[in-house]
Amino acid sequence: MKNLARKSLVAIMLTMSLSTQANETDMTSKEKERIVTNLHFDNVKQGSVLTIIDANGLVLYNEAIKKTGDYSKGFDLTTLPDGEYFFEMDSDLKIIVIPFNVKSNEVIFDKEAEKSIYKPVVRAKDHMVYVSKVAMDESPLSYKIYFEENSDLVYSEKFEADDEIKKVYDFSASQKGSYLFVFESNGRRYTKVVKI
Repeated sequence: MKNLARKSLVAIMLTMSLSTQANETDMTSKEKERIVTNLHFDNVKQGSVLTIIDANGLVLYNEAIKKTGDYSKGFDLTTLPDGEYFFEMDSDLKIIVIPFNVKSNEVIFDKEAEKSIYKPVVRAKDHMVYVSKVAMDESPLSYKIYFEENSDLVYSEKFEADDEIKKVYDFSASQKGSYLFVFESNGRRYTKVVKI
């Protein structure tokens, strides 16, 4: 009976020892597999937004930048399913797009496909509204101006890809209130509200 108890105790101890070693091996291999990608941007303004987007346009991560300055953060992108993804840093003047692929837990950045999309700029001063956009990304732009209170279309215009836009609109004779500027370029939509 004592011999059977000793054999049972040895079997239990051996099982626990092997289980502990297996757990340690699993944890070590998982730590080795975890690869952190450090993302860094210089001179990011407060209010800019960092997103990670998949190829279908689904936002997987979204963070508003809380302070102006350099931004750096580590991401474990190896946990994403295989596919195409994009980092986007959206600021007042432009969107920086950084494409990357995940394949078999390996992250590959496509440096040649990185790009900056310049956004239209709208400024208002003394009943005058200034609209400008640089032609660096070579894409056509269309925009519409609506009176926000009743959604009436006030004005619309289209520009070719190579046009640099510098427009001034005089709203001194226009109805007082808020005007909504809606821009479409690069398959994206930008809006800006201006109070007159």
